[in-house]
Amino acid sequence: MPSVSIVIPAFNEESVIRQCLIAAVYQSVPADEIIVVDNRSTDSTCAIVEQMQLEYPESPIRLLHQNEEQGLIPTRNFGLNHASGDVLGRIDADSVLEPDWVEHVQQAFRDQQVSAATGPVVYYDMPMRRFGLKADDKMRQLMLRLAKHQYHFLFGSNMALRRSAWLEIRAETCRDEKDEMHEDIDLSLHLADHELKVQYVPAMVSGMSARRLEDSPRDYRYYVSRFERTYKAHNVKNLALKAPMVVFFSVYFPAKVLRAVHTASVNQMTRRGALKP
Repeated sequence: MPSVSIVIPAFNEESVIRQCLIAAVYQSVPADEIIVVDNRSTDSTCAIVEQMQLEYPESPIRLLHQNEEQGLIPTRNFGLNHASGDVLGRIDADSVLEPDWVEHVQQAFRDQQVSAATGPVVYYDMPMRRFGLKADDKMRQLMLRLAKHQYHFLFGSNMALRRSAWLEIRAETCRDEKDEMHEDIDLSLHLADHELKVQYVPAMVSGMSARRLEDSPRDYRYYVSRFERTYKAHNVKNLALKAPMVVFFSVYFPAKVLRAVHTASVNQMTRRGALKP
């Protein structure tokens, strides 16, 4: 089986990095290394990672520092370049992998034609999580059909990349110094340019936070519009690929209300529990 590294870029992630690492450690098939790449954090992110290294000395948790540039892309690249696995998993600091994630990644990459893989996500801080997972899976499969299988898009919170594929495209990936694009979509388009296969794996599930819904409408619009700016940078004009933008815009307000109600309910139950003798 191919060896698997997990790379986690992090900037001020003290609220989520511990649960992310716990999920990465407790896998049915252990990862060969778990790399947290800190990018100038000013909170206790690094201290938490170091504490996790002490608590789980048998686990291959590594803490690296990328201090030259502020930004996700240079931090991601630093981690991928320093990872040693045959397959380079790439998740976010708020990702919570399912216990069989590494196992499914290994199975997917047994096929030598697969250069990258991605799967669905479940929003763990939203209600109706099972329904949300099914909806996310259906949307991603619909995107494949709309794109007529020309483009298979990776999702940065839940993706893996064959090391050889990364070495092939890394010099060409966009630096995006103005921070205008979706780095995972950019990565996917460079893979497509090289005719490298991206596989969608429904069983490769990761949890993630819906904290993006806390953005203001203006900030959220800018975030979603990254799709269009990424397509433009690559001269991609397939109108069907705008479907994610339509979906994200349409769900923002109802999902934001649902999240607020859910958060208030959870907080209320927490307070009640704290008051019990």
